[in-house]
Amino acid sequence: MKKTIIISFAVLALASCGGHKSAIEHEIDDYATVTVPVPDLSGISDNGKEVLNLYRFAAQEADNIYWKQYFGDKALIDAIEAPDVKKFALINYGPWNRLDGKTFIEGYSERAAGVNFYPADITSEEFDSCNLEDKESPYTLIKRDSTGLKAVWFHDEYSEEINKISAFLTAAADITIKPSVRNYLLKKIEGLKTDNYYDSDIAWLEMEDSKMDLVIGPNETNDDQFKGIKKSYGALVLLKDLVRTDHLGRYAALIPELQKELPCPEQFKAFAPGNFSDVFVCDALYYAGSYNAGVKEIAINLPYDERVQEERGTRTILLGNVIDAKFNSIISPVGELFLSEDFPNIDRNAFLINLAFREMAHGLGVKETVNGKGSVTDALGSHALTWEEAKANVVGAYLASNNIKHDDTSILVSRENSIATFIASLIRSQRYGEGEALGRANMMILNYLMKNGALSRNGSAKYKIDYAKTREVLGELAGIILKTQAEGDVAFAESFEKEYAGKPASFDEDRRLMSLEKIPVDVVFDFKR
Repeated sequence: MKKTIIISFAVLALASCGGHKSAIEHEIDDYATVTVPVPDLSGISDNGKEVLNLYRFAAQEADNIYWKQYFGDKALIDAIEAPDVKKFALINYGPWNRLDGKTFIEGYSERAAGVNFYPADITSEEFDSCNLEDKESPYTLIKRDSTGLKAVWFHDEYSEEINKISAFLTAAADITIKPSVRNYLLKKIEGLKTDNYYDSDIAWLEMEDSKMDLVIGPNETNDDQFKGIKKSYGALVLLKDLVRTDHLGRYAALIPELQKELPCPEQFKAFAPGNFSDVFVCDALYYAGSYNAGVKEIAINLPYDERVQEERGTRTILLGNVIDAKFNSIISPVGELFLSEDFPNIDRNAFLINLAFREMAHGLGVKETVNGKGSVTDALGSHALTWEEAKANVVGAYLASNNIKHDDTSILVSRENSIATFIASLIRSQRYGEGEALGRANMMILNYLMKNGALSRNGSAKYKIDYAKTREVLGELAGIILKTQAEGDVAFAESFEKEYAGKPASFDEDRRLMSLEKIPVDVVFDFKR
């Protein structure tokens, strides 16, 4: 990537003429703007409102770190004069389209697989062979100087932003009335300054009595497509939905039993997740960094630390207002367009429940290979994230359809609701493309379901769901994924992806139809204050 260039937009950003939109305008149209209104803060004290403001200031600094990690100097994007090109670059956090990984601004080379986590010219062989302490930490950058490669801790590289974040969190800790919140914020400051997050992860899981939350720091590995280990900074400012949390919170109690239900041999589910997991539904007040880039997260499951998962468990957070926005603008219209016969089964509550099981599935299976190859991430390398996303989606859908019988609250859905809504989501998410692990995972799942008779088209644009066959095939594919992860079989992972993770035969036609119906790929936010 070039750091200082003169950018010409003559080809990629032609001005509209004769009423026709430019290519870049069509790309922007793939993202529907969702206005996130001022939240109802009637139950929040003045101190609490100030804490939320401080959370947002901290999140903005996390956003600044993410720009450096993924792209570099954001001033280069801010200086773009063509408004449409600038807008699309801000959506993507750089000059590369998140959906296909390709450059859309002249003067920039293709996106490096490891973005700014590694030198642009590093090879896998060079990384593997170098004797460099901390090179495989999720919290170091690999840099090259006159003496060779070196590892630089995030807390050293981003000390200016981290000091600002720490100041905001210290101020929030000083005024909060919740001891659990104060403890979490102080532990998070310590984690940011040391890149050791064990204590803050525990403190976060113990913070159960606060209506407000801040998820901040390096959590997601999606951007490291070189080795799949380096974590990107992001932040979410959240307000708990007490009613929906009460409805869905009971699903967390199922986690130990869900591990036993996995459709694979016992040795592939030997990991024992902690017994204190929970499920929250929150409204998002602000997105920043990795969570705001390209396709927006609608649910998270944290922490990723295997020690914490085993000792304490995980927390699944469903982002309720964003889920509603995506269901209304994307999932429901896709279901109506492609699943007309099964459209009555597309259900908002099923979408929410499916997401809960998807996120809980991240904590299931195994974390270490069963044959001494180390962690699943280490063994599968750059394929690890694609297979983890596939696991979450497939295992989550399989378990959701199996456990509908446990639903004894006012949220009533059927097994058919669960499966049809999952398929609608899968059809729309193939548009995430091959540039992201989630897109590859979804195409892999869709192709496998089609090839094995769970879905059919009969020459038309409409899909037909065989519900019994879909449950059977989901179980079969879940078993394949869990076995591949447990054995760290990178050769099989690569060959399976080659067979199934490419664009489906219907990809171009499906995308054309969704574009004609003006169904967006995803959303961008307009947060009101």
